Amino acid sequence: MGWSFGRRRPTTYLQGVAVEQYPAQAPEARRGRALRITEIGEPVLHTPARDVETFSTPELARLIDDMFTTMEVAQGVGLAAPQVGVDLRVFVYDVTDDRGDRHVGHVVNPVLDIDTTAELVTEDEGCLSVPGAYVPLARRSAVSVRGVDQLGAPVQLEATGFLARCYIHECQHLDGVLYWDHLDADGQADALRQRDEERADILAERREIAIELDKRPAEYPDAPAGGR
Repeated sequence: MGWSFGRRRPTTYLQGVAVEQYPAQAPEARRGRALRITEIGEPVLHTPARDVETFSTPELARLIDDMFTTMEVAQGVGLAAPQVGVDLRVFVYDVTDDRGDRHVGHVVNPVLDIDTTAELVTEDEGCLSVPGAYVPLARRSAVSVRGVDQLGAPVQLEATGFLARCYIHECQHLDGVLYWDHLDADGQADALRQRDEERADILAERREIAIELDKRPAEYPDAPAGGR
C-alpha cells in the first residue's frame, strides 16, 4: 500500500459551491461565440453599466455563453459585459487560485465588499481590453461579492489573494473603472507602450485559438478602436 502525506487534491467551485466533477472547458464556452473585446478608450468601458432587471431570458443566457467563449479565446480569467460592448452588470470568471483550486461562474448585478483591513498586495496586473500590457498595482487581498445568477438565484463569493484581485478587477469594470485608471502617469504610459508593442501578436493569437476551438474569430480593427 502506498501512502501520500501533505498532498491535497484541488477542488472546483461552481458559483462558489464545491462540485465533484467539472469539465476542462466550461459548457458555456462550448456553446458561445467569440466576440470582439472592446479596448481602452471605447465609451462602454468608461461608463457605469446598467443593472439587469429581467432574468431567465435567452438573451442573458446567450450573453453569458458568449462571454465565456470570448474569455477562453483571449486566455483570460475574468470578463465583464462592457468588454464585449454590453452595458449590463454581468461578469464571468474561470480562475485558478493561489491554492490550485478552480473557481468558475458568473455574477449578475454584483455588489463588491473590499476588506479594507486586508493586506495590500502589489502584483503585475493586466486587462484584456489593454492587450499585452502588465503593470504593478496594489490591491486589497480579501473581498466578498454578492449578487445573483442568470436565473435570479442568490450568489455569494468570498475570495483572497489572486482570486480577490480578479473579482475586484471585474466588478470595477462594471463601474466604468479600468485597472489603468488606478495607475500614475508613468504606469499609464508604460501600459499603452506595451499595448502598442504587443497588440498585433495578441490579436493574432486570439484568432488562432478561436479557429482551434472551431469558433468564428472576432474581427478587430488595425488600430485600437478606443483611439488611445
